[in-house]
Amino acid sequence: MGLLRAAGVVYKPVEQLDLGPDSNEIYVEADIKAPRMGGLLAKIFAWILESRIFGALAFYILKRLNRVHKFISNATVEEPPMFVPLHPYVDLDEQEVIEIDSDASPAERVQQAMNCLPLTSENSLDAFKFSCFRRWTIADYSRAYRNGEITPLKVAERFIYAVHESSSRPLSIAFFINYDAEDILRQATESTLRYERGAPISALDGVPIAVKDEIDCSPYPTTGGTKWLHKVRPCTGDACCVARLRSCGAILVGKTNMHELGATPSGINPHYGPPRNPYDPSRISGGSSSGSAAVVCAGLCPAALGVDGGGSVRMPASLSGVVGFKPTFGRIPHSGVLPLNWTVGMVGVLAGTLEDAFIVYAAISGHLPSHEPTTLPPKIHFPLLNSTNPISNIKLAIYGEWFNDCNEEIRLCCSNAVQLLCERYNWKTVEVTIPELEVMRLAHYVTIGSECSTALSSHLENLGRSEFGWDARVVVDIYGAFNSNEYIKAQKLRYRHMQIHNKIFAKADVIVTPTTGMTAYSISKNALKTGELDYVNGGTIIRYQIAGNFLGLPAITVPVGYDKAGLPIGLQFIGKPWSEPTLMHLAFAMQVPTV
Repeated sequence: MGLLRAAGVVYKPVEQLDLGPDSNEIYVEADIKAPRMGGLLAKIFAWILESRIFGALAFYILKRLNRVHKFISNATVEEPPMFVPLHPYVDLDEQEVIEIDSDASPAERVQQAMNCLPLTSENSLDAFKFSCFRRWTIADYSRAYRNGEITPLKVAERFIYAVHESSSRPLSIAFFINYDAEDILRQATESTLRYERGAPISALDGVPIAVKDEIDCSPYPTTGGTKWLHKVRPCTGDACCVARLRSCGAILVGKTNMHELGATPSGINPHYGPPRNPYDPSRISGGSSSGSAAVVCAGLCPAALGVDGGGSVRMPASLSGVVGFKPTFGRIPHSGVLPLNWTVGMVGVLAGTLEDAFIVYAAISGHLPSHEPTTLPPKIHFPLLNSTNPISNIKLAIYGEWFNDCNEEIRLCCSNAVQLLCERYNWKTVEVTIPELEVMRLAHYVTIGSECSTALSSHLENLGRSEFGWDARVVVDIYGAFNSNEYIKAQKLRYRHMQIHNKIFAKADVIVTPTTGMTAYSISKNALKTGELDYVNGGTIIRYQIAGNFLGLPAITVPVGYDKAGLPIGLQFIGKPWSEPTLMHLAFAMQVPTV
C-alpha cells in the first residue's frame, strides 16, 4: 500500500518547544474514528478483522483514520527509545514528610502511617445508627474492634450477607468474580481471636480488603476477567502486595470483577456481569478495576487493590466517587500480577478516603524483590497529614485547553475546586502548554497493545479466540496489528514526552486536571452478552490518564463534586517521580471541607 502511504510528522527537538502559556503549539483533540459496537455488530467486526481477505485492509484503514500512521508509524523521531519508565531516585526535599526505615515490616509501616494521621473523634457504633449512608474507614474498624463494639467475625458475616444480597437481586451489582465465604470466615475468626488476646497485628487487622482479579491471591484463581486464563496460568500463591496486606492481618475478601484483560475503560464484563455503579446501577463503574471501585463505593470495603495500566485505578475511582492512587512506576512490587502490560501497569489503591489509601499504600510499598528491574532503591517518605503547618508555595500546572476539554459540568466543578484550594492555602496556578498529548495517547496505545499481544501470544496459538468475549476479541485483534517499527517509535516518543514533562515539572510541583472527560455513562443492553467497544466515550474517559502510565508518574484522583444527575466528578493531581507524599498532601487538602 505504498501509494497510499500517509505522510508522517517530523517532530522538532524538545528544546525548540515552547511550553509557556502563549505557545503556538496547537492542542490536538482526540478524533477517534470507530463506531460504538456491541451485540451482533461486535461479532461482525471481529470476523472482519480475523478475515484473511479483509483483515489487513481493515487494520490499515483503522490506523490511517485514527492517525497512527501520521503520528507514529511514518513519523520521524530523533529521540532515543525509552523502553521502561524507571526514574532514578531524587530526593525532592518535600514539605511535611517523615522518612521511613526501608527495613520496616508492613505492619510497622502501617503503624507509622497511623501516626501521621490527624486525631479523629472516638465515635461509637451508636453514633452511626440513625445517620445517612457513611462508609466505615480503616480507623473506624480498628477502633470498634479494640473497644469490643463489634468483632471481625461479625463484620465478615455481614459482609458475606451483603455480597450475597447484591448478587441475587434482579439487577446484580457483580462486585466479585470469586469470593469464598468459608475462607473469609476463617480469616475473620483468627483476627477476632487476636483482638480477644489484645494482640492485633496492625490497624488493618480484621479490615476487609478486596483484590482485583488481575493480582494473585490465594486460594483464588487469577482470571484476568476471562474464562480461560487461570487454566493456563495457575495461581501458586499471593502476589507480593497481597502477602504484605495479609501479614498485617487484613481480611482478603475475594477477587473483584474487571473488564476482560483490562481491555477498555467501561469495566463491562460479558462473562461475570457488569460491575454496576452504586450511584446509579444503570451506569458503568468504570474500568478496568470496576469491581474494586464499586465495592469501595458501596461501603463493603474501605479499600481495594487495582492495577492501573491506562488509568484503570483512577478512572473507575473517579466515576464511582472514591479515591484512586497510582504510585510511581517501581514503587510497589509487581510480582504476582498478570504480566499483561509490564512497562505501563502498576498496582494501585482505591479507597473511600485519602487516609485509607495512605494506610494501604504504607502496607504494600517498600523494597522491590531483587529480580525486578530497578535503579537504586528509592527512599520512602510519608506525609505528615497531622502537621499544623500546611505545605506552602505549591505551584499547580494547568494546560487550559486540555483542562477544559471535558463536559461543562466537570469543567466548572474542577475549576472551582482548584480555585478553592488556591484561595485557602495561597497556592498558585501556572499556565503551561503540554504539546502532543494526542500523540502520547496513541504511543501508549501502541505500547500497551503490543505488550498485551506479546503476553498472550503463546496462549492464543493454543486456545484460539473462541473463549474471549467479543469486545476483548476485537481489542486483542487490534493489539496484534502493531509492528516492531511502531513499537520502537512509541518508545522514542516515550523518551520525548519524559523530557517534555521534566520541563513542566521545572515550572510547577504538580499537574492538575479533571480525572475524566465525562461522568459514568449508561450500560447498553446489547453489551451484556458481548461486551462493548465504545472508543469515543472511552477516549473521553481516558483523556487525562496517559502520563501516569506511559511515563510512570504518580497520580491521584479525589472526589470533588457531582453533576446534575448526581454522578461523581474527580480531580486529578499528577506528580514528579517519587512525589507520593506531596500528592497525598494535596488530595488530603482537597478532601478536607473548606467551610
